[in-house]
Amino acid sequence: MIEKIFVFGASGHAKVVIDIIERQGLYDIAFLVDDDPALKDTDFYGYRVIGGKQELLAAGDLVCTGIIAIGSNRARSTVAMWLIEHEFNLVSAIHPSAQLGRGVTVDVGTVIMAGTVINSDSRIGRNVIINTCASIDHDCSIGNGVHIAPGVTLCGTVNVGIGTFVCAGARVIPNLTIGSNVIVGAGSTVISDVPDSITVVGSPAKIVKHF
Repeated sequence: MIEKIFVFGASGHAKVVIDIIERQGLYDIAFLVDDDPALKDTDFYGYRVIGGKQELLAAGDLVCTGIIAIGSNRARSTVAMWLIEHEFNLVSAIHPSAQLGRGVTVDVGTVIMAGTVINSDSRIGRNVIINTCASIDHDCSIGNGVHIAPGVTLCGTVNVGIGTFVCAGARVIPNLTIGSNVIVGAGSTVISDVPDSITVVGSPAKIVKHF
């Protein structure tokens, strides 16, 4: 019997997550959850939105496992903490076209999208998004709550800290560390280590903002 799960989020990002779950065939989506009151009792992408957190608590005896479909790192991490505090379980979703090499590990709550390549012995943390056609080479480490956007290239042995957003088309050369809560601008090329809590843009990437 296929396990029933919920999807937390009802937006464009959720459409992609739903599609991956349907293609995997490992879970049956019972309903969606979203804190926007305007979405309660509506249909989204073929599934009913039961409401927000309070409605999920009421349904928790029937469906206690789910996945978060929220693009914002901060919002996704906040929801993840709430779900864990209330003893819900999280699963991951990996598109069938994604290529995962030998020794790759993927923690719970993570979504890996179509066309992604993750090479040998890379480690992907909890509640991460590896977006469409991203390339992550060998021995990389991706921290919890990170978003690797479409078309990003991380060369070998790159470490990315918690909550960082590497925007579309960015490139990172080998053996670098990108800190926590960093934003790497779209199309940037990172050629040196990046400390925590800053934004870098350009080719080569330079600091433009401290948080």
